[in-house]
Amino acid sequence: MGLGAERRTRPSTEQHLTSERAAGAPAALARDGLSRARLDDMAAAGREITECMHVLEKAELNLVGEVLRGHGTFYEHEHYPPQDVYDHETHAQYYYHAHRGLAGEHGHFHTFVRAAGMPEGVAPVPYAHAEAWPRGEEALAHLVGISMDPYGRPVGLFTVNRWVTADAWYPASDVIRMLDRFAIEHAYPSWPVNRWISAMLRFFRPQIEVLLHARDASVAGWAAAHPGVDVFEDRALEVTSALAVTLEEQFRALAAVREEAPSPGMRAPAAIIIPDPGDHE
Repeated sequence: MGLGAERRTRPSTEQHLTSERAAGAPAALARDGLSRARLDDMAAAGREITECMHVLEKAELNLVGEVLRGHGTFYEHEHYPPQDVYDHETHAQYYYHAHRGLAGEHGHFHTFVRAAGMPEGVAPVPYAHAEAWPRGEEALAHLVGISMDPYGRPVGLFTVNRWVTADAWYPASDVIRMLDRFAIEHAYPSWPVNRWISAMLRFFRPQIEVLLHARDASVAGWAAAHPGVDVFEDRALEVTSALAVTLEEQFRALAAVREEAPSPGMRAPAAIIIPDPGDHE
């Protein structure tokens, strides 16, 4: 079942995002580093994901179709739903859009937490360049992007440079602490979609943590290779880490790991793709 929404590019003076996301192999789960409590929470999140997708599929609907419903032609770059989805209690936020033209990707979700929903002690990294970053209550943090295929199924996770989503840049260790704060607990624009996207960050938590650390390494490497350039505003660096995923592979891996898990826990190595700083001058 396809998405059923016509997709067009709206003529605009907005900067077109041209860098491509590299394809990666699905990450695996293995021993050491994931507690039994984390594994159990991932399993619960997997059940939530399954239920949300099942109730939509019974009605011949899908996740992406839910956020596009009622908004007519699907224009690239625009946010769906308009004004984003925001939970005023948890301060979690997301939207769906498209712009990259990648094979197999219809579009992607961007997920955020705003300042009021962040844990104590987090702060953006020091920044001495000219670009104005959001401050105070507007100092949101981008968590992770979720790539979706034309049938409304997740196919990848990725992180992006600061300029892409105009957020404030927090170190990976701080963003990882924010992951537990992401929850959309209302029914607009779709109760199943809001439950699903909240559960996705729990289900793929180990891979997201690895992606965030790879993001910081990517930015540091890029900055070292391009002295004098504001790395956070460099349009040559868009996607900072990426990973192909499938629900089926994650379910299989999680089932195997939970069966084998010793009490010390597990870890999650991953085939993370990060850009080569030498790719662009």
